[in-house]
Amino acid sequence: MQLIDGKATAAAIKAEIAEEVKEIVAQGGKQPHLAAVLVGHDGGSETYVKNKVLACEACGFKSTLIRFEDNISEDELLCCVDKLNKDNDVDGFIVQLPLPKHIDEQKIIEAIDYRKDVDGFHPINVGRMAIGLPCFISATPLGIITLLKRYGIETSGKKCVILGRSNIVGKPMAQLMMQKQYGDATVTVCHSRSKTLKEECRAADIIIAAIGQPDFVTADMVKEGAVIVDVGTTRVPDVTRKSGFRLNGDVKFDEVAPKCSYITPVPGGVGPMTICSLMKNTLAAGKKEYYK
Repeated sequence: MQLIDGKATAAAIKAEIAEEVKEIVAQGGKQPHLAAVLVGHDGGSETYVKNKVLACEACGFKSTLIRFEDNISEDELLCCVDKLNKDNDVDGFIVQLPLPKHIDEQKIIEAIDYRKDVDGFHPINVGRMAIGLPCFISATPLGIITLLKRYGIETSGKKCVILGRSNIVGKPMAQLMMQKQYGDATVTVCHSRSKTLKEECRAADIIIAAIGQPDFVTADMVKEGAVIVDVGTTRVPDVTRKSGFRLNGDVKFDEVAPKCSYITPVPGGVGPMTICSLMKNTLAAGKKEYYK
């Protein structure tokens, strides 16, 4: 069993990005600029955004954090999005999800200029990704594809089961794993209503678990030599930790790991790659790689 080290891979990629940014700036080019909008004080979002700011520093990007209290109106937030759309210095920006209940997330996503949508959530980017056109790919699926490639894991013709059908991970992951230039695999998507979920998993060469239930994938669901990618990050209480909680994946790691050829840990697997992919998208936005 080999552990897929997302932390080390992300650090290597950020170092590569930093080198490229140095060259761009040395040649008189513009330093890439990422802005993040954070509404309210959700603990997970706070941590995530802080890590994004640190990643920007590591990559040599300019970063801006815009904060609002969770009683901000939808119109005020749309006004902020409009400002960022029009700001020529900002190459890409994200509005951190989830948003408070009174704000329509989809409306906010669709208001973002798709040429600055480095989260890859805008319908134009999602549609372009689905038909294999160049675009911003949402960060977690892009991070997973990058990990599989960097570790030389064979995906072509393999049976891949994706657990979960969210717009952020499950659906785009399925699209990428199906496409010739990415996974080139035979893909099955399972979810809470799937009757044959365990059987599907047992036949899979690659399982990508993004179902949001701690320890959901157990040893009896995994065949010998399978590749396991664990996207789950649920906070579970843990009195031995200073924070009072620990991050738990969707895979029961201790019992599943011995059966695998490769497995991602939680934390330190997919998480760091998600932020690293956002950096890749920001660099692409700065270089006008997909859209002029």
